[in-house]
Amino acid sequence: MYVSEKEIEIRYAETDQMGVVYHANYLIWMEIGRTKLIEDLDFNYAGLEADGYLSPVTDLSIRYKAAMRYGEMATVRTWIESHGKLRTTYGYEILHADGTVAATAVSEHVVVKKDNFRPVSLRKIAPEWDAKYAELAKTVD
Repeated sequence: MYVSEKEIEIRYAETDQMGVVYHANYLIWMEIGRTKLIEDLDFNYAGLEADGYLSPVTDLSIRYKAAMRYGEMATVRTWIESHGKLRTTYGYEILHADGTVAATAVSEHVVVKKDNFRPVSLRKIAPEWDAKYAELAKTVD
Protein backbone atom coordinates (compact mmCIF):
# COMPACT_ATOMS: atom_id res chain seq x y z
CA MET A 1 0.00 0.00 0.00
CA TYR A 2 1.36 3.40 -0.96
CA VAL A 3 1.09 6.10 1.73
CA SER A 4 1.75 9.75 0.96
CA GLU A 5 3.01 12.01 3.75
CA LYS A 6 2.79 15.77 4.13
CA GLU A 7 4.08 17.82 7.07
CA ILE A 8 2.05 20.81 8.17
CA GLU A 9 3.15 23.47 10.64
CA ILE A 10 0.18 24.32 12.84
CA ARG A 11 -0.59 28.03 12.70
CA TYR A 12 -2.13 30.08 15.50
CA ALA A 13 -5.14 30.87 13.28
CA GLU A 14 -5.97 27.15 13.20
CA THR A 15 -6.58 27.00 16.95
CA ASP A 16 -9.57 27.86 19.11
CA GLN A 17 -9.69 29.76 22.44
CA MET A 18 -8.41 26.66 24.24
CA GLY A 19 -5.28 26.65 22.07
CA VAL A 20 -6.37 23.40 20.42
CA VAL A 21 -6.61 22.96 16.65
CA TYR A 22 -10.21 23.69 15.63
CA HIS A 23 -11.84 20.50 14.32
CA ALA A 24 -12.63 21.80 10.82
CA ASN A 25 -8.95 22.38 10.08
CA TYR A 26 -8.42 18.62 9.96
CA LEU A 27 -10.65 18.59 6.86
CA ILE A 28 -8.39 21.14 5.18
CA TRP A 29 -5.35 19.05 6.08
CA MET A 30 -7.05 16.00 4.56
CA GLU A 31 -7.52 17.94 1.31
CA ILE A 32 -3.83 18.85 1.40
CA GLY A 33 -3.05 15.16 1.92
CA ARG A 34 -5.22 14.07 -1.03
CA THR A 35 -3.61 16.66 -3.28
CA LYS A 36 -0.14 15.48 -2.22
CA LEU A 37 -1.07 11.84 -2.88
CA ILE A 38 -2.39 12.71 -6.34
CA GLU A 39 0.78 14.70 -7.13
CA ASP A 40 2.99 11.88 -5.80
CA LEU A 41 1.31 9.59 -8.34
CA ASP A 42 2.02 12.10 -11.15
CA PHE A 43 -1.59 13.18 -11.65
CA ASN A 44 -3.10 16.65 -11.38
CA TYR A 45 -6.48 17.41 -9.84
CA ALA A 46 -6.51 20.95 -11.25
CA GLY A 47 -6.18 19.40 -14.71
CA LEU A 48 -9.20 17.21 -14.03
CA GLU A 49 -11.21 20.32 -13.15
CA ALA A 50 -9.92 22.14 -16.24
CA ASP A 51 -11.26 19.22 -18.29
CA GLY A 52 -14.74 19.79 -16.81
CA TYR A 53 -14.83 17.33 -13.90
CA LEU A 54 -15.01 17.60 -10.11
CA SER A 55 -14.55 15.09 -7.31
CA PRO A 56 -16.82 16.15 -4.44
CA VAL A 57 -16.85 14.55 -1.00
CA THR A 58 -19.92 12.33 -0.63
CA ASP A 59 -19.18 10.96 2.84
CA LEU A 60 -16.72 11.75 5.61
CA SER A 61 -15.89 10.19 8.94
CA ILE A 62 -13.25 11.44 11.35
CA ARG A 63 -12.18 10.35 14.83
CA TYR A 64 -10.30 12.78 17.01
CA LYS A 65 -7.90 11.02 19.38
CA ALA A 66 -5.30 13.47 20.73
CA ALA A 67 -5.44 17.27 20.59
CA MET A 68 -2.95 19.18 18.48
CA ARG A 69 -1.78 22.68 19.37
CA TYR A 70 -0.20 25.79 17.88
CA GLY A 71 3.49 25.45 17.08
CA GLU A 72 3.43 21.69 16.65
CA MET A 73 4.06 19.87 13.40
CA ALA A 74 1.36 17.59 12.04
CA THR A 75 2.01 14.83 9.54
CA VAL A 76 -0.87 13.88 7.28
CA ARG A 77 -0.65 10.32 5.95
CA THR A 78 -2.99 9.59 3.03
CA TRP A 79 -3.72 6.42 1.06
CA ILE A 80 -6.38 4.89 -1.17
CA GLU A 81 -8.61 2.81 1.07
CA SER A 82 -10.85 1.54 -1.74
CA HIS A 83 -11.52 2.29 -5.37
CA GLY A 84 -14.47 1.19 -7.42
CA LYS A 85 -16.35 1.95 -10.59
CA LEU A 86 -17.67 5.28 -9.27
CA ARG A 87 -16.31 5.79 -5.75
CA THR A 88 -12.89 6.30 -4.26
CA THR A 89 -12.35 6.23 -0.53
CA TYR A 90 -9.21 7.81 0.92
CA GLY A 91 -7.82 6.91 4.33
CA TYR A 92 -5.97 9.33 6.60
CA GLU A 93 -3.92 9.46 9.76
CA ILE A 94 -2.89 12.78 11.24
CA LEU A 95 0.08 12.37 13.52
CA HIS A 96 1.97 14.38 16.14
CA ALA A 97 5.73 14.73 15.62
CA ASP A 98 6.31 11.83 18.03
CA GLY A 99 4.03 9.55 15.98
CA THR A 100 1.02 9.76 18.31
CA VAL A 101 -2.19 9.57 16.31
CA ALA A 102 -4.17 12.81 16.58
CA ALA A 103 -6.98 11.76 14.22
CA THR A 104 -8.00 9.08 11.76
CA ALA A 105 -10.44 9.58 8.92
CA VAL A 106 -11.91 8.36 5.65
CA SER A 107 -13.51 10.42 2.89
CA GLU A 108 -15.52 9.09 -0.02
CA HIS A 109 -15.51 10.84 -3.40
CA VAL A 110 -17.13 10.47 -6.81
CA VAL A 111 -16.13 12.11 -10.08
CA VAL A 112 -18.89 14.20 -11.64
CA LYS A 113 -19.28 16.35 -14.73
CA LYS A 114 -18.95 19.97 -13.67
CA ASP A 115 -21.89 21.20 -15.73
CA ASN A 116 -24.53 18.73 -14.49
CA PHE A 117 -23.03 16.87 -11.50
CA ARG A 118 -23.73 13.49 -13.07
CA PRO A 119 -21.31 10.78 -11.91
CA VAL A 120 -18.65 9.65 -14.37
CA SER A 121 -16.29 6.71 -14.10
CA LEU A 122 -12.65 7.73 -13.63
CA ARG A 123 -11.84 4.81 -15.92
CA LYS A 124 -13.70 6.54 -18.74
CA ILE A 125 -12.05 9.97 -18.44
CA ALA A 126 -8.59 9.10 -17.04
CA PRO A 127 -7.83 5.39 -17.54
CA GLU A 128 -4.21 5.64 -16.34
CA TRP A 129 -5.32 7.36 -13.12
CA ASP A 130 -8.05 4.76 -12.58
CA ALA A 131 -5.60 1.89 -13.13
CA LYS A 132 -3.11 3.35 -10.65
CA TYR A 133 -5.82 3.79 -8.00
CA ALA A 134 -7.02 0.21 -8.57
CA GLU A 135 -3.44 -1.04 -8.20
CA LEU A 136 -2.85 0.85 -4.95
CA ALA A 137 -6.24 0.47 -3.27
CA LYS A 138 -6.60 -1.81 -0.27
CA THR A 139 -9.88 -3.01 -1.81
CA VAL A 140 -11.37 -2.65 -5.28
CA ASP A 141 -15.15 -2.75 -5.77
